[in-house]
Amino acid sequence: MCGRFDIHSAIEIIARVFDIDDVACDVAADYNVTPARDIPIVVNEGKKNRLILSRWGFLPSWAKDTRTGYSMINARAETIDSNRSYRDAFLMGRCLVVADGFYEWQRRGRAKVPYYIHLRTGGPMAFCGLFNTWTSPDGREIRTSTIVTTGANELVAQIHDRMPVILHHADFSRWLDPGVHDKTVLKRFLTPFPSGELEAYPVSPKVNSPGFNSPDAIKPVTGSSTF
Repeated sequence: MCGRFDIHSAIEIIARVFDIDDVACDVAADYNVTPARDIPIVVNEGKKNRLILSRWGFLPSWAKDTRTGYSMINARAETIDSNRSYRDAFLMGRCLVVADGFYEWQRRGRAKVPYYIHLRTGGPMAFCGLFNTWTSPDGREIRTSTIVTTGANELVAQIHDRMPVILHHADFSRWLDPGVHDKTVLKRFLTPFPSGELEAYPVSPKVNSPGFNSPDAIKPVTGSSTF
């Protein structure tokens, strides 16, 4: 799964990496993004890439209240085209979730050790995502999103059995294109990212607390090794 991530790149870098035509929101550094936060996503509207905010935690049309979103922060790639909650968004509501890295926890006996995973080259990465606009019973409209996950690659599998789907830049436009509806074409993107392009290392257990939001959250534990 992907239950925590961070974003700290400057807006200028994000705009360049994601080919943004319209920056429609501010992006503040957040080193410990948790569900229900507003997160930056990239959508394609009218052949333009827009950077907008959405609440992390997908709310399908049938949801009765926002609490449903806490259990829908991830959408499994294996069932994304058949799950009634996500199948429409898979065809008509695809987005990219902007991140600089993500956290996963490795079990060691009774303990869980947090790891930070990021691109070896540095800079922001793109998670495949889905988004929609949910209308509450009282008529409020809330934009929500989820991160698509797949089986772990060889590196992440040492820590956890799932990981977010990460796209290479060359695939951004195809994933975002609202005119692409071929499920076979779209599902080709939903594979584990190459292990050799990622780096992972242990970080402070303070990151377990949602309130710990500091650059220190992504610093390697002293004396720890990376892989």
